Amino acid sequence: MLKWSANLTMLFKEKPFLERLQTAADAGFRAVEFMWPIGVDLDALVAARAASGVEVALFNVDSGDVPAGERGFPNDPARREWWLERILVAIELAERLGGCSRINVQAGNEVPGLSRAEMFDCLAENLAWALEQSPNITFFLEPLNRFEHTRYILGRTSDALEIITRLNHPRLKLQFDVYHTQRTEGNLTKLIQTHFAHIGHIQIADSPARNQPGTGEINWKYLLGQLEALNYTGYIGLEYIPAPDTLGSFGWLPIEKRGSCSVADLTL
Repeated sequence: MLKWSANLTMLFKEKPFLERLQTAADAGFRAVEFMWPIGVDLDALVAARAASGVEVALFNVDSGDVPAGERGFPNDPARREWWLERILVAIELAERLGGCSRINVQAGNEVPGLSRAEMFDCLAENLAWALEQSPNITFFLEPLNRFEHTRYILGRTSDALEIITRLNHPRLKLQFDVYHTQRTEGNLTKLIQTHFAHIGHIQIADSPARNQPGTGEINWKYLLGQLEALNYTGYIGLEYIPAPDTLGSFGWLPIEKRGSCSVADLTL
């Protein structure tokens, strides 16, 4: 069975952020995820999560001013203390959110004056430190496509795997974003099959417009069928731009199947 997670940063934007947890629950989802909730009171977030009853499958550690293009600073020695402090805040929040066990780390943009090797060394050192801070958290690295994120240091699956295999830690995994990977690399099925052991979380959106499945070029029945055949047990995050609106974008995923379902249940 495939398990679904509604990304609250992308979906239900018709509502204030804190209201989206209950809205997702009312729409049939049992799990949610989100990028770092900039400007949201964390105590209120914890209370809203408890009231809604949804599980927080994953969230991003604070990555700075994301709307302005920042993507975290774990690759920047000059920002080390800031990043370590934000990791501790994220770990504490994960514990308060009903024991969330997955935190995604944005690896950072290119730092002027630093080589790729220097940035990767800094990233690896900071992740090694983060992994020591809690036995309950799995951290994720996610490549982003270079068309929209021209300075991000992990542009391909192989970039993230370089760090993951270097550290060789059971709680450092690949977040496989279907949209970003299709834009940059294609070859989705082969990449998933080849690197399946490293994949701990998957996010989906169709390409090229990043709307819901069924609006673009990806053969979703086939791709999701491959995940089913591989017995993928992690969450699949719906991180897409809904069209025409959130509820109107769920035609492919019946309400009674938004917790979990088989590929045969989808109307794609």
